[in-house]
Amino acid sequence: MTSDRTLPQSSAGVPIRRLRVEVLEGADKGATAEAADRLSIGSEEGNDLVLHDETVSRFHVELSRNGDRIFVRDCGSTNGTQIGPAWIETAFVSPGVTLKLGRSNLRVSDGETVSVEVFAGEVLGPMLGRSPVMRKLMARVRRVAESEASVLIIGETGAGKEIVARALHELSPRSDQPFETIDCGAMVPTLLASELFGHEKGSFTGADKQHIGAFERADGGTLFLDEIGELPASLQANLLGALERRSFRRLGGKDRVNVDVRVVSATNRDLRAEVNGGSFRADLYYRLAVVQLAVPALRERVEDLPLLAEHFLRQAGYSGPVSDILPDEAMESMRAHRWPGNVRELRNVVEAAWVMGEAPELTEAEGARPKREVSRVGGPSLVAIEDLLGLPYNEARGALLDQFEGAYIEDLLRRTQGNVAKSARVAKMNRSYLNRLIRKRGLQPPRDDT
Repeated sequence: MTSDRTLPQSSAGVPIRRLRVEVLEGADKGATAEAADRLSIGSEEGNDLVLHDETVSRFHVELSRNGDRIFVRDCGSTNGTQIGPAWIETAFVSPGVTLKLGRSNLRVSDGETVSVEVFAGEVLGPMLGRSPVMRKLMARVRRVAESEASVLIIGETGAGKEIVARALHELSPRSDQPFETIDCGAMVPTLLASELFGHEKGSFTGADKQHIGAFERADGGTLFLDEIGELPASLQANLLGALERRSFRRLGGKDRVNVDVRVVSATNRDLRAEVNGGSFRADLYYRLAVVQLAVPALRERVEDLPLLAEHFLRQAGYSGPVSDILPDEAMESMRAHRWPGNVRELRNVVEAAWVMGEAPELTEAEGARPKREVSRVGGPSLVAIEDLLGLPYNEARGALLDQFEGAYIEDLLRRTQGNVAKSARVAKMNRSYLNRLIRKRGLQPPRDDT
């Protein structure tokens, strides 16, 4: 496929300090690694720093730059990450801190200063941004779009992951071919398999005619798999096979269907933690995440608020001065807001302002629905089901599952007196995954008696 499109150039770049890690104690003493934005550490090949320490998980911890500080995130490791006597799941630290991963001690510090490419403009396909973090992302999108590599887009709900996926397609040599989207979290496994691969007439009850799936519909173009972290385990092997062989069989079919599709995926979940816990296949993760793109939360790019607000007003049909709808004091309030719903929440606020003719009042709790409580025996209150019904499906489902998970783990540990090995047997759960859930809930370090 050829294209006569002329792409805008990126500027030379901006200087940033790289992240640097040195192993002080452990099997890999003296080993070092550096990275510009994110640095992953674990025992699996593919990490920026690979540790040959049997007490270190495959994907153990990830570091990222946040101004003068460094953000540390444990990836659901089996033995956890320590700073001094404290076990952490996430933490902001200063350069010079020492992390303990299993039997290894690592010092995290600043590396050399390098120049990182940024996009020169404010618009790249459907993407908008003038903040440095967005311009860095836009530069990466522009570069990656020209390749055939599979891309995994990570970011919070509502941050704009589908916009990035569309930009990758529109800037690619496949731009004149189909762009198909499948939401892996919105369908039951049987329907999801049919939507992905299609089915033949009579292949199951209700299949009264042949159905062409998204892989076939996207032939020659791009297939966007949203919420890939929700993909059922029963379908992960099927998807991996289709990606590896570039062919598949429709449900109930005998003949293989060959396709030429670029796959872009997105998730708001930590797939490395899912791999550690055994709920997501490592080989599928590697196949999907040849390139990773991280979409910043709106609170990390407040410089983009005026640009985005104007864009949403114009989309809504308003052609007058933005300040008539969103005066200076409203914009200041928006800059101070945490935006838990990210760009999606901003769009709703701007559209409401246009409809009402005035900016809605924002508070720290804006975007969080009031929680009506119902009691349950032996534990804290839960949100009533009716309070979740107005939310998008994935958000409501996630909130309910999160509450169930917390209640289940607390009760499980109570019944086993904190014995994690016994808890794993009782729950028929992978022990490392159970450890991750316990740390996620901030519970006492578990007893691991056998």
